[in-house]
Amino acid sequence: MLLTITYQGPNATDLGFLLHKNPQRPQVFDLSYGKAYVFYTEAEATRCTAALLLDIDPLDLVRGKVGSRDGRSPSGRGLFDYVNDRPYVSSSFMSTAISKVYGTAMTGRCDKRQELADSELDLTAVVTMLPCRGDTAMLESVFAPLGYTVEFTTSELDEKHPEWGGSRYVDLTLSGKVRLQDRCATCMC
Repeated sequence: MLLTITYQGPNATDLGFLLHKNPQRPQVFDLSYGKAYVFYTEAEATRCTAALLLDIDPLDLVRGKVGSRDGRSPSGRGLFDYVNDRPYVSSSFMSTAISKVYGTAMTGRCDKRQELADSELDLTAVVTMLPCRGDTAMLESVFAPLGYTVEFTTSELDEKHPEWGGSRYVDLTLSGKVRLQDRCATCMC
C-alpha cells in the first residue's frame, strides 16, 4: 500500500515540517500488522513528495487473529486465509497508518511553521490500489464536492486476457489547494 503527498510551491521541502518527518531521513514505524515506512521520493526547492509505504505481513494477519480458523478446527484453513489482497490494497490499514504516522499533521499543528500549516497549499495525494469495484463515478461524487480535482487510472486484470475485464481497483489522485490537515483527513476516507 502506498500513499504519496506532493507539495508544489516555494520552499517545498517545508512539507517535512508539516508532516513532522525529515526529508533527509527515512523512518520506520512498527504497527500491529506490519511496518510503515516514510521516505521522500523527491525533495527539491519547488516540489517535494513524501511517501508512506505499508509492508503488511499476510501471515501475521492470519495467525492469532481472534475468530480466525486455526487449522485445528473441523473446517481447517481455507486458501483465502493466506492468499488475498489485504496486504496490497489500500484499506483501513492505510487509514490507521496515516493516523499514527501523520497524527500531528492531521491536527494542523506545526510549531516551526504554523502559518504554513494554516495555509492552503498546492497538494496532490496519490493512493494506489484503492478498492472501487467498478464504481468510478462514486469517486467523483465523493471528492469533487470537497474541491478536489479527481483523477484515477484503472487497468485490466490481465493484459493477455482482456475478456476477464477490468480490475476493481484504481490508483486515485486528488489535487487541489487545501490545508495539509484536510488532505490527510481526506486520504483516510
